Amino acid sequence: MAVTLGDVARHAGVSLATASRALNGSARSVTEELSAKVRASAEALGYLPNAPAQALARSTGSTIGVLLHDVADPYFGGIARGVGDAAARAGLLSLVVSTDGDPRRELEAIRTLHAHRARAIVLAGSAYTDFAARRQLDEALAVYQEQGGRVVAITEHGVEYDTVDVHNESGATSLTYALQQLGHRRFAVITGPERMQVAVDRLDGVLTGLRQTGLELAEGMLQRAEFTREGGQAAMARILDVARESGTPLPTAVIALSDICAAGALAELRARGIAVPGEISVAGFDDIPLATDLAPALSTVRLPLVAMGESAVRLALREPGARRDVSEAFAEVVLRDSTAAPRVD
Repeated sequence: MAVTLGDVARHAGVSLATASRALNGSARSVTEELSAKVRASAEALGYLPNAPAQALARSTGSTIGVLLHDVADPYFGGIARGVGDAAARAGLLSLVVSTDGDPRRELEAIRTLHAHRARAIVLAGSAYTDFAARRQLDEALAVYQEQGGRVVAITEHGVEYDTVDVHNESGATSLTYALQQLGHRRFAVITGPERMQVAVDRLDGVLTGLRQTGLELAEGMLQRAEFTREGGQAAMARILDVARESGTPLPTAVIALSDICAAGALAELRARGIAVPGEISVAGFDDIPLATDLAPALSTVRLPLVAMGESAVRLALREPGARRDVSEAFAEVVLRDSTAAPRVD
């Protein structure tokens, strides 16, 4: 069996991306000591780079691949629009691939884009919390980068990639503080699945905002759901049922960590005849176009979705060998009609 780059990385005790940079003479930061260690491992194992494949892959492609969970989700739709617009201005074609948040489909897509010599890959879906899944993806991306491809991540996926750093955690903390300033003390949270790093980051931000003011979530007031309308509605139903069955007061504010989930929460509250914001305030996250069309208009955390996609393309088209770069995507709290001061009992 042929020796792989992964074999060399393990032998040298370095990451696959570091091994790739060391063997390719990249200008990105690899110390001479590490480079020598990797070269020694390659020689000891008899590793031979596939020079013809490298030459073919380094030919300039005209496609930028965009990997996201679901193009029908307005969050990802906004990012895809930004990538498409910026790619078109550069004379390139953007190819959008929906993976449904499945790392196996994402791995297949990376390999397919690599085989078709895509010039760059934008990782617009969430990073995964599963270590084994992330390692497989990182290995495939390292091989792609070794052969001339560029990778840009929207949200942190690791130091190996240029990154559009989305302020998910600090945005969630700011939203929590804003609701506290309205007078809210009893909170419930609808968060995303544990496999998604973005859900972890946003939940951490809310919990930080509560903890720093001496508040905590009551039993059953934290519910996980897929970032979908149906998931948000089901999670809201569970929150209301827990409060009724335990005889505890309803929360005065519900934070849904995506606007789509918040739309589902509003639907469930409407179905049960619970006034928003008269009895319960609801806030979301992302500020998708739908947020202003809901009744009542949704308070949320605004992310510059289109600009995030444009920034990803700018990073992808930088000079080969440039040092890792990070573009900031700041979050802004926007309060609308779905939130108000809690009613005094």
